[in-house]
Amino acid sequence: MSELDRYDYALPPELIAQHPPAQRTDARLLFVDRNRQTLDHRQIRELPQLLSAGDVLVLNETRVVPARLLGRRTATGGAWEGLFLSLEVDGSWRILSQTRGKLQPGETVTLVDPAGSDAGQLALLTRGDGGVWNVRPQGVTNAADTFALLERAGRIPLPHYIRRGEMAAEDRDRYQTVFARVPGAVAAPTAGLHLTPELLAELAARQIDTVRVTLHVGLGTFRPIAVERLAEHVMHSEWGEISPASVERLSTCRAQGGRIVSIGTTSVRVLETASISGALTAWSGWTDLFIRPPYAFRSVDALLTNFHLPKSTLLVLVQTFGGEELIRRAYQEAIAARYRFYSYGDAMLIV
Repeated sequence: MSELDRYDYALPPELIAQHPPAQRTDARLLFVDRNRQTLDHRQIRELPQLLSAGDVLVLNETRVVPARLLGRRTATGGAWEGLFLSLEVDGSWRILSQTRGKLQPGETVTLVDPAGSDAGQLALLTRGDGGVWNVRPQGVTNAADTFALLERAGRIPLPHYIRRGEMAAEDRDRYQTVFARVPGAVAAPTAGLHLTPELLAELAARQIDTVRVTLHVGLGTFRPIAVERLAEHVMHSEWGEISPASVERLSTCRAQGGRIVSIGTTSVRVLETASISGALTAWSGWTDLFIRPPYAFRSVDALLTNFHLPKSTLLVLVQTFGGEELIRRAYQEAIAARYRFYSYGDAMLIV
């Protein structure tokens, strides 16, 4: 078995969730106890009973932007599709672009909104590697203008394994956490999709606090590892931030005997990047941290996470945190019990 094969498993296609559950808290929860090496079948709504007073949940408040863009080449009328990746300092955009024929710098693309109306133009500036273009949107001068245009013209970019064509009306709401605040992600921090205002209020009533961080989830989160040795994988970068106030609250939690409970692998990346020097400190910037064995976690005691793609960096992170044998057994148990997988699927809590 190669190193990468340790992060592979066979998943029946029908277990890939194509729609969210009727209610966010309808999801099942596999409770994984590292000390007892046990697995228990629970429900997300039981989360307050499975945690303890004094624990603090870390929520990623990134907001998914409607980054999938459709339109036409202004000069030829040919169909065009793009994906917004990031806003640059000079106000231009980095996008993935796809069309028949070869695009040329200086061309323009006319965006078409979900209702079928023209929604503005993009001027193509320069082409980089892998079909990534630097473009300038017409009449857009700042971040507020950018996200307003995306809200007007874009579609939610559902993951490739949700194979039902165009986004449905439910996706605008359900492929977004209830605490999403800072626009910039092209994929949802999916563990947070299970939480509701009512569940958060019940946690607070049990003296289980929350703090907020930001990690703008990028397209690289879906990229499989293509090398046999993990050390050779080039990790994607994502922008994140944790404030001094959040650091102070988490430090107090630890000092008082509470646990830091990361809601999702994206929050883990923020916490561990901000702890790279040893102690958790305020941080803002880009991270390409790849958590893989051997790795000593500094600022995460428990993890709520969905089930991840085989041979993915996220599965490597989860197995590193929970232990290879236990997490492999947990995935086998989830498949046998017909759990729902991936973005709209069920979850596990590793303590």
